[in-house]
Amino acid sequence: MAASEYDVAVIGGGLVGVATAWGLAREGCRVVVLDEGDRAVRASRGNFALVWVQSKGLGLAPYAGWTIRSSNAWGGFAETLKEETGLDVCFQRPGGFHLALSERELEVRANNLKRLHNQPGIVDYKTEILDHAQVAKMLPDIGREVVGGSFCPLDGHVNSLRLFRTLHTAINARGVTYLPSHRVETITREGGEFRLTTAHREIRANRVALTAGNANMHLAPMVGLECPMKPERGQIVVTERLRPFLRHPVVTLRQTDEGTVMIGDSKEERTDPAGLTIGVSATEAERAVRQFPLLANVNVVRTWSAIRVMTQDGFPIYDESESHPGAFTVCCHSGVTLAANHALTIAPMIARGALDKSLVAPFSARRFHVQEAG
Repeated sequence: MAASEYDVAVIGGGLVGVATAWGLAREGCRVVVLDEGDRAVRASRGNFALVWVQSKGLGLAPYAGWTIRSSNAWGGFAETLKEETGLDVCFQRPGGFHLALSERELEVRANNLKRLHNQPGIVDYKTEILDHAQVAKMLPDIGREVVGGSFCPLDGHVNSLRLFRTLHTAINARGVTYLPSHRVETITREGGEFRLTTAHREIRANRVALTAGNANMHLAPMVGLECPMKPERGQIVVTERLRPFLRHPVVTLRQTDEGTVMIGDSKEERTDPAGLTIGVSATEAERAVRQFPLLANVNVVRTWSAIRVMTQDGFPIYDESESHPGAFTVCCHSGVTLAANHALTIAPMIARGALDKSLVAPFSARRFHVQEAG
């Protein structure tokens, strides 16, 4: 295939990139994915795998509706991927919990949800505050220290590594060209098309989608856009396989379809994914045991740290360039939760050559300038 034959060049081969690429291929676009490869910081391999609605939108009400849209689309998204690839990403939406270990924690949680739901334009998604007895009916193995929690019926989770594999299988089946170890060094626009240079070759495409996570911070200015980021590190602890005991995912703890338990709720102002802060893992584990005492004598089989893709305010950034028409940014922290939106809503917009402002205008990076002016 000649370089100039690509309709869209997707920069970034993580969950955001391959979900977008698959969606573009479904629209009939000729797509190339330029991936830095395993030298990149792989947020897609270190995430917690939640499809999460609860708490989304405090500070930016449209984010609640955007998240609900993706959560509602996830069932069909997963089923379509299974039909195309034969792979099951194990999506479940039984509803999820945020647990409190003190009355003060529960009060703070209730107040935050009240603030969220009192915002103008918020979509009500029926999050409830439950006491210990109510939680115990749904999570019978909780500890005595759990005083209560919040429950949202729209929350769920998936097998995120299988999702990553499935999306790569799906883009391959649809004829998407995947180029690993092709870190994009420059992007220019000449004669109505984009030229992207890597250490190996030059790629030409009619449009460009920047889906490279934290690297968007450096790529976006090449096409007249911006992606203000603040990467942070998180750590996860994984236990041995246990009998099924946790039907509902908790925001900091979930039992996978394979029986293991994933524990994680840390935030560190670091950008090096190597190594672990043992005290952080110990704190995560200690809180998990207080929530579910049966975990006290369970073996830990692995731990890891990973760098989160995080914009300055935590909300997604979707933009199209005025100075470089045909260039788009697709950037967010919630690559799993929003995968259905990126594949089924954002990708068709890019295929048509314009974002639907009625849906994504609140997520433009222009909001940061409004905040500065205020």
